[in-house]
Amino acid sequence: MAEKTGGVQSVERAFELMELIGRAGGECSLTELSAESPLPPPTIHRLLRTLVGIGYVRQLPNRRYALGPRLIRLGEVANRQLGAVAGPVLQALVDQLSETASLAVLDGDMAIYTGQVPSAHLMRTNNEVGKRVGLHTSGVGKAVLAELDDARILKLVTQSGLPAPTSNSASTLSAVFANVERTRVDGYAIDDEELEIGVRCVAMAVPGAPTPMAIGISGPAARVNKDLIAKAVPALKKATGVISEALIGGMEE
Repeated sequence: MAEKTGGVQSVERAFELMELIGRAGGECSLTELSAESPLPPPTIHRLLRTLVGIGYVRQLPNRRYALGPRLIRLGEVANRQLGAVAGPVLQALVDQLSETASLAVLDGDMAIYTGQVPSAHLMRTNNEVGKRVGLHTSGVGKAVLAELDDARILKLVTQSGLPAPTSNSASTLSAVFANVERTRVDGYAIDDEELEIGVRCVAMAVPGAPTPMAIGISGPAARVNKDLIAKAVPALKKATGVISEALIGGMEE
């Protein structure tokens, strides 16, 4: 768990437990939480009882714990606020590069699109909001993976089962980690027809984001070529910096 920040420790611990549940895909047992948290089981149980009582966590009939309904409203508000920040940034990328720009965040063992501005081209990609894509096959997913520690990457991709949508998809752990290392070195990720044949994406993680997220530029492989990627990388660096500053600045206020 995180180091003390000078805040109220019980509040920090409660939110960290909800983060653990979220990382597990939204549902886990007390035993699983105890294995992931340094807190003693009685403390975890006491915090969970409190969270259940106020609706931020719910206990399922099988005694497992899941994120509660009160988080839905907060998530919707947070998503609208993120969209307000990201919308103009994505539009600026489309204006500059003429390809679809999307924002995606980590969602369990996948990435989910939370924002998109489509290209004006008739032939274009459509990463509609709410669409979930594999972490090891999508550009945004690969960018997100590179921000995580290796133990968490191993857990997530093992949990996903490493589906291979195309013949270009990484289908082994060694291939996934090779892509992660390449992304870390380059500072950006490429989906080279790994999610869908004929579609290429270049993506970059938002540095310091409280929830791992990335921005991607995608389109037909014939247009998203080396020249466009060379233009996209500095544009993405600027765009992710703007969103990072907005998110971190908001947290510090």
